[in-house]
Amino acid sequence: MKKRVYEIAEDLKIPTKDLIDFLTTEGINVKNHMSTLDDDTIEIIKESILEEKKKEKQKEKEIVKKQLLEKLPNVKELSLQLNIPLSKAMQQVSKFGRVHSVDKELPWLTVREIYKKYDYHVELSNQLKKGIKTRKEEEQLLMTKSPVITIVGHVDHGKTTLLDTIRKTNVTKGEVGGITQRIGAYVVHLKNNRFVFIDTPGHEAFTTMRARGVKATDIVVLVIAADDGVMPQTIEAINHAKAANVPIIIAINKIDKANANVDKVKKELSKYQLVPEDWGGETLVAEISALQGKGIDDLLDLISLQAEMLELKSNPELPANGIVIETKLDKKKGILVTVLIQDGHLQLGDNFVVGTAYGKIRSIMDDQGNGLKYVGPSTPVEITGFNKMPSAGDLFQVVADDHFAKTIINERELEEKRKQKPVTESVSLDNLFEEMKRGKIKELNIILKADTQGSLDAIQETLPTLSNEEVEVKIIHAGIGTINETDVMLGFASHALIVGFNVKVDVNSQKLAKNEKIEIRTYNIIYDLIDEVKSAITGYLKPKVEEVVTGKAEIREIFKIPKIGVVAGCYVTEGKISIKDSIRVFRQDLKVYDGKDFSIKRFKEDAKEVSAGYECGISIDKFEDLQVKDMIVFYNLKEISR
Repeated sequence: MKKRVYEIAEDLKIPTKDLIDFLTTEGINVKNHMSTLDDDTIEIIKESILEEKKKEKQKEKEIVKKQLLEKLPNVKELSLQLNIPLSKAMQQVSKFGRVHSVDKELPWLTVREIYKKYDYHVELSNQLKKGIKTRKEEEQLLMTKSPVITIVGHVDHGKTTLLDTIRKTNVTKGEVGGITQRIGAYVVHLKNNRFVFIDTPGHEAFTTMRARGVKATDIVVLVIAADDGVMPQTIEAINHAKAANVPIIIAINKIDKANANVDKVKKELSKYQLVPEDWGGETLVAEISALQGKGIDDLLDLISLQAEMLELKSNPELPANGIVIETKLDKKKGILVTVLIQDGHLQLGDNFVVGTAYGKIRSIMDDQGNGLKYVGPSTPVEITGFNKMPSAGDLFQVVADDHFAKTIINERELEEKRKQKPVTESVSLDNLFEEMKRGKIKELNIILKADTQGSLDAIQETLPTLSNEEVEVKIIHAGIGTINETDVMLGFASHALIVGFNVKVDVNSQKLAKNEKIEIRTYNIIYDLIDEVKSAITGYLKPKVEEVVTGKAEIREIFKIPKIGVVAGCYVTEGKISIKDSIRVFRQDLKVYDGKDFSIKRFKEDAKEVSAGYECGISIDKFEDLQVKDMIVFYNLKEISR
């Protein structure tokens, strides 16, 4: 007799998602919670899970960190016992209830949960045990919460149309009149289900939020046009969602078009390990026409199915915590902030902290512009009452009172001054082998950018073959064109190395990479790229050759001179250019020349160097394909031993 996965999970009293993860680890292929297993497989699974539970119990007994409590601590004492900043202790305590003083004794359930979070085993003295009464009504009550969905996709693939169609469906079924979209997130009630859609964060906002350790969304819906297929922005969205470990549902849009090719889209998706269910994979796919409203119900059913698998829970009795979605400044109302309440409840008059800002809730407005006094989990609201503007992605937390809020903010500011800048564990080829030997690195994540699809494919095929028993080489994102800020943020969030072949790095990305300590390597020869990664893995690297950009000149005029050829009239925009340098000529982001054979003239005389702010003439031997607005980058190579 066969049983479905969710039924087996109920028998074992474990979440369905945990069971699916366990089955995948054991090599048992299941698509979702509706998949079936035979009796023999079920028996083996039950034995394995019971064995795992025994091992976990054994591990719990072997916990080294123990804390004997003679009395229940206050916030200050908790901070000292756990060796964490006072602001951090105050924030943790605020998640479990309202505490009005750092000197007041904390409830036992709060103390227990916080010690558990920091992997401590708490033992109570006999006297304290007698004084503590654990009542059932004190236990935290978890309830199912609505899924938060973000819709992403390539430009013109129908993301906005899909959002509008879902909103219209909501209005026609539940309201009369037009749609009033007041904030960048909204709630939809359909088929006895409640959905929360975030309108603002595209995949770039995803990465920024993830880099701050925040998971803003539960499910990603990726919209792909059936008449266009997988495009560069689609690939970026796939990679960012995967890196954030958020489940992806595919919405193949524009199926009503004459040139729609759904099978072509599914085939392209398979290259990115997104194999549809009807092709034997596990990816949920809906075929829709957002313009005509076809397949929207099917898509919402898939979202409900995915949310059921995630088993999303929250406790509405706790003080609210959430995440800032967007901010704006209104001339009349002041600072307006859209916050997604992820857990707990929010009400008028609540004190809160968010980043280094704090305040007291003066007004709460929902996505339809209605004023509210109270909201629960999975609710997007626009609120006022901030002392200063927070940033998108900042954590929002309700606290007991104004004094408590100011104490947390002061502690945070002091902590930031002490740390100055947090040190992140960035990946570098220079120390890769040493980190591997220490067991700190098991995967080498690489973000790859190249000038052409052919080069990109060749490198993508070769790099993963360099994996060995100690480290796996994984390309988490690959694309064509300049290395940009999105690549650097993804590198920061995923502890990845950024590798470029025949591409440039834009100025803002260079600054961001330097600040966040993200290593960017660029190459002109594929062999050098492969050889460096291979050498780093095996423990031997040749002296590092570092490229130093000394100056840039923009072509403002082209002169054709008899017997000499083409001379570019240039203006030096930054740095200092010299005939000792090598040069590259870029047309927009495309490199058209790389070499050393050139000459510089000033007022018909040969010049050795020219500084920023001055004009000059530049001619390149055996190369005359120069155009106005081309950028000439001057650089030299510096060898650094390692």
